[in-house]
Amino acid sequence: MSVPSAPFSNLPAPIDEDKFLTLEQVRASVPTTLKPSITQEYVDKLNVISTDELTREHIQKNFISYTAVLKDGKFKTEDYLYAVAFVSFKLMGYSDKDAWIKTFPDRYTNCVAQGLPEKQIASYVSIYKKGKLVNLIMEQSLVPSWVLNQHMFQEALNTQFDLMKNAESEKVRTEAANSLLTHLKKPEAAKNAVNINLSDSDNKGMAALTQAMTELAHAQRQSIMNGTMKTIDVASTRLVPGEDE
Repeated sequence: MSVPSAPFSNLPAPIDEDKFLTLEQVRASVPTTLKPSITQEYVDKLNVISTDELTREHIQKNFISYTAVLKDGKFKTEDYLYAVAFVSFKLMGYSDKDAWIKTFPDRYTNCVAQGLPEKQIASYVSIYKKGKLVNLIMEQSLVPSWVLNQHMFQEALNTQFDLMKNAESEKVRTEAANSLLTHLKKPEAAKNAVNINLSDSDNKGMAALTQAMTELAHAQRQSIMNGTMKTIDVASTRLVPGEDE
């Protein structure tokens, strides 16, 4: 495996070959237009993105999971790799600055070597965090609040149940009972049913068809009375022209 370039070039290669992502796997995860830009060197960089095995696997899984954002704009695969690493470190609980340092160790080293003040470094971190690609990936990683706070919902129901059973005030017990009835109500069948919407144009079409059938029946009756058509001929008339089987 070739040695990757900065910013992860200072990290040793992982030992467990089974944990590597292959060139084919990475290319298969990105949009077709970006497949040519995925080289073995790029894959090697992804495979040595962290010396910690669990962290590396976390970043690699996120890399595969969030590739849909590459369809939303013209982003470089190199920038995508860095953005995934930054977001992954953030999801692990690191601060903005620490996530940026872990993503761009060489950049941080250069800033320190130049004697840049912390305020200026913090501005670089802030600018990167507010970037479009980073925020698109952050959106992909967000868990819906109703899922994230499911335990709170259950605790609230437990509290309401306790109040319904044990509150001294009848008013409180009644309100708690009503709250439980509202939140634990069985979904209405009508919401899951298929709605058939008959528009005005549909009604007009049915009316026209009814009128046409009435006129046809009247004409056939007159033909029978005039002797120009037999009853058996009317019975065998096809409404839709076609060959008999």
